[in-house]
Amino acid sequence: MSDAPSPAPTIAAPILRRADANGIATLTLDDPSSRNALSERMLASLSDTLAAIAADRSIRAVVLTAVGPCFSSGHHLKEMSARRADPDRGRAYFADILGRCSAMMQQIVALPQPVIAAVQGLATAAGCQLVATCDLAVASSEARFCTPGVHIGLFCSTPMVALSRNLSRKHAMEMLLLGDAIPADEAFRMGLVNRVVPAGTELAEATALAARIAAKSTLTVKVGKRAFSEQLEMGLSDAYAHASAVMVENMLARDAEEGIAATLEKRQPRWEDR
Repeated sequence: MSDAPSPAPTIAAPILRRADANGIATLTLDDPSSRNALSERMLASLSDTLAAIAADRSIRAVVLTAVGPCFSSGHHLKEMSARRADPDRGRAYFADILGRCSAMMQQIVALPQPVIAAVQGLATAAGCQLVATCDLAVASSEARFCTPGVHIGLFCSTPMVALSRNLSRKHAMEMLLLGDAIPADEAFRMGLVNRVVPAGTELAEATALAARIAAKSTLTVKVGKRAFSEQLEMGLSDAYAHASAVMVENMLARDAEEGIAATLEKRQPRWEDR
């Protein structure tokens, strides 16, 4: 028998990195070899990290960025295609992976903290969906966006959900039906991103926005983000009734009392986040 030690197990490098500073969690998609695809591993990493952030009261805003020329290429097509060999031709797997992706997107919407995308390169298919799902988005002037599924016989139906809730109907359908990559300035015109900045400054700009949000009452921001999403799904009269009820409760919160008092007394408010 050999006395040589067994080789140490290989530990895969993280493909999602988290760095916290000044109340801001910066999440970096770091799998450029797959073009930051939303693989099984990436989806699990994002879901677990978002769950941890949701419970972390020290985090007041989130920035989502990526490394490499691609922000995210969307679903990992090689992973998905490999399951066509399954007895059901991949039906169960496809349903599972799309369900997991949809659940992760909904985690972003439900997250108490606002999420800001800092897009440095191409965001395609579910990667474009990821940008549309974030609360705000800052794009490099070199960024591009597309939902190209129509070119390969696979309509971008799940990205459509996020796009149709951010863009006008005709702009969303234009992206979905043509599948063309649109430049950052066109994405801004369509309402997919909030601002376009010189290449290489998108992360700094997104972080600056996050810092401004982090200076607000976290209670107020959480209440507002949740109410914004909820009222969008309602008819006009129900939306007003819901928003009014939310505002009554918000008015009774300690931070609203403090904020109004600070305004009347011409001083800076001291937030208690309650």
